Amino acid sequence: MEIEAHPFEPFLPANAKLLMLGTFPPAPKRWCMKFYYPNFTNDMWRIFGLCFYGDKLHFVRQEQKDYDLGAIIPFLEEKGIAMFDTATRVIRTKNTASDKDLQIVEETDLDDMLSRLPQCQAVLTAGQLATTVACRQFAIAEPRVGEYSPFTCHSSSLRLYRMPSSSRAYPMAVEKKAEAYMNVFKYLKLL
Repeated sequence: MEIEAHPFEPFLPANAKLLMLGTFPPAPKRWCMKFYYPNFTNDMWRIFGLCFYGDKLHFVRQEQKDYDLGAIIPFLEEKGIAMFDTATRVIRTKNTASDKDLQIVEETDLDDMLSRLPQCQAVLTAGQLATTVACRQFAIAEPRVGEYSPFTCHSSSLRLYRMPSSSRAYPMAVEKKAEAYMNVFKYLKLL
């Protein structure tokens, strides 16, 4: 089976207070843009729209069926939100982006990544496998969905928040998901 390397560079603004981690992007045929959460049916950018603008379509370009990357990147840079994934190389056991169909060949070195984010106060994992990988690397217990576990990295006290997956396969309304994410953004005073 083919080993896939991560298609994106880590997005690490120097002022990042938050590092968001998924597992691995979907296959390029499912992308509507070349950036994190590129699948148009994934709700991450709708969650951000609801949390920060009260409008789930704020970053959505309905006619083009894509997201406004020209607005997303400056927004993330201004707010100090970094993004990457917990896997840098995977094998897709089936042709999907579902965690259950991903075999991680190489995990991201999260300790190294956090060493490049000196202002980071929290890590947010979106999904079960991302949470499992991050908690194993930081040697902490997995928090329940919507909650966090404290940990220390590079002499800094941080929180690892486990959020509901932004995939529509996760059985929760986008508005309810946004409520959970809002707690993280409020804690970090990003709102």
